[in-house]
Amino acid sequence: MNTEKMQAILQKIKDYDRIIITRHFRPDGDAIGSTKGLWKILQLSFPEKEIYLLNEDFSEYLAFLGGESEPIADEMYADALGIVLDTGTIDRVSNKKITLCKEIVKIDHHIDHNPYGDVFWVEDFRSSACEMVVRFYEVFQNELKIDKEAATYLYAGMVTDSGRFRFSSVSGDTMRLAGLLLDQGIDTDVLFANLYLEEFDKLKFEAYVYDKMCITENGVAYIYVDRAMQEKFGLSQEDASSAVGYMDTIKGALCWIAFIDAPGEETVIRVRLRSRFVTINTIAENHHGGGHACASGATVYSLEEMQQLIAEADARVKEYKETHEGWL
Repeated sequence: MNTEKMQAILQKIKDYDRIIITRHFRPDGDAIGSTKGLWKILQLSFPEKEIYLLNEDFSEYLAFLGGESEPIADEMYADALGIVLDTGTIDRVSNKKITLCKEIVKIDHHIDHNPYGDVFWVEDFRSSACEMVVRFYEVFQNELKIDKEAATYLYAGMVTDSGRFRFSSVSGDTMRLAGLLLDQGIDTDVLFANLYLEEFDKLKFEAYVYDKMCITENGVAYIYVDRAMQEKFGLSQEDASSAVGYMDTIKGALCWIAFIDAPGEETVIRVRLRSRFVTINTIAENHHGGGHACASGATVYSLEEMQQLIAEADARVKEYKETHEGWL
């Protein structure tokens, strides 16, 4: 399964003395886990090489996983191999300097609407980019090395991007590869405590979301986390975005959406869309975004456009319910 692509990537890694790894901006667990996991695997496997993990932003939520490389001079990119993970389009790359690299490798699990890179390995059926990195290690484990630290990074990304292995993208292969990581001795008690224990004030925000959320006639649950709400609870953008996950257990709601005012941008509203059964990435694409079939992001620029997106989602859910059975 794409072994030729993987072999080509391994050869590129062998060909270069300097490798620079990056991901998408506003990183989630998969973006951080896949890049940090690959970074560590390559450091262990090729100690003679310069391996950098360079990004322009980070995640407070995942800060417990540790830091990354210090910035390097621009001229060091010219003879380097760039590896971009978990990033569907080049414009979403966190480290814009990656285009200065001599060659670029893309490893991703999003639908490949905009191919880029000199070598690109895309498997959109995978639950996460972390799963692909583990698969890469598995295929070449006679040449690559892994340890508990790398495994922890990768397992964290697999867990978060698969909804704790609940999403439909999870396969038997996913679980087998996760087992390979667990065999490295990951402390799952510590990992899950860092990922899922909440501050008391965060729980009060969750309760507030349940009080203020709305639901459309056909089953689209949504919340608008405006600046006043963000200030009331002292929310970071990550905290505000987490509101989308609070609405995923409402019976009859097949789509749930969080709208979040962007910091310092009066007319910019970030959108997090999630769904069960219903394909919603095409709706996101209508509003400056995209993503997976049932998990996407978008941006709207007015309250009117926000209502338009809600109406489109409501129509999509209505159509699905009218043409399918067994959706509860």
